[in-house]
Amino acid sequence: MAKGSSGFVFGLTAAALATVSFLAYQASATVPAGFSVPQAAASASASQAPRVDPNPAALPAGTGTGERVVYSVDAGRVWLVDARGRVLRTFTVTPGSLAPFPGTYPVTSRSNSITGTDGTPVEHVVRFTAVDGVAIGFSAAVGVTRSEPDTDVRTGGIRESRTDGNAMWQFATIGVPVVVIR
Repeated sequence: MAKGSSGFVFGLTAAALATVSFLAYQASATVPAGFSVPQAAASASASQAPRVDPNPAALPAGTGTGERVVYSVDAGRVWLVDARGRVLRTFTVTPGSLAPFPGTYPVTSRSNSITGTDGTPVEHVVRFTAVDGVAIGFSAAVGVTRSEPDTDVRTGGIRESRTDGNAMWQFATIGVPVVVIR
């Protein structure tokens, strides 16, 4: 390296450190009161550790306003949100083999009890869209606490416990928006 370029490299390094420090300060200034930010470990493996959400049941931002059902396909979780934006209930679900696309859909139909496309008796079916001609909706399997979808059958049933299915049935009437997120 030439003699004159060492000053240039020093200047770039100093500018990079200043930028990183400024960004770290900005990030720490946006942390909510009472929330502690874990300190990063010095090892390379610490940077590869998965990020742990401090509250995985918290309603994701950007899901709209007003009364709605929010369904996260990736998290396998549902939130029932009232007109004021308060979460009334949140619970985990087991998706079928077909997933709805992200977007907002109205509840279009409901059935008190039917047989699912996989042959399982279900109750409190709340439908909101279709994928490739298969209805997508929430339902609770009858006679079992939680059923796993049959991977050999194209199913759109998003299974919930019977208790959660009852809450969904009471909440998600025709027209209530269902916000699907990844």
